Amino acid sequence: MAKTCPICNKGTIMGGGYSNRVRATKFNPTGAKRKYPNLQWAPLPDGSRIKLCTKCIKAGKNTVTTK
Repeated sequence: MAKTCPICNKGTIMGGGYSNRVRATKFNPTGAKRKYPNLQWAPLPDGSRIKLCTKCIKAGKNTVTTK
C-alpha cells in the first residue's frame, strides 16, 4: 500500500537536516530523515475502509459521497 493519502495526495517528506555550523560542532550529526503522513483506517459510506490522513478524517472528507 502506498504511503500517501488518496484524497489530498499528502505523502512523505524529507526533513530534519542540520546546518554546517551544527554539523561542525556535533560529535555524530545525523542527516535528513523521512517523515511519513499520519494515515489511519477510516470507514467509507459504503461500508468499506480506506487509509486516509488524519487531516482529511477531521475535515470529514471520508463521509462525503461523490455523485
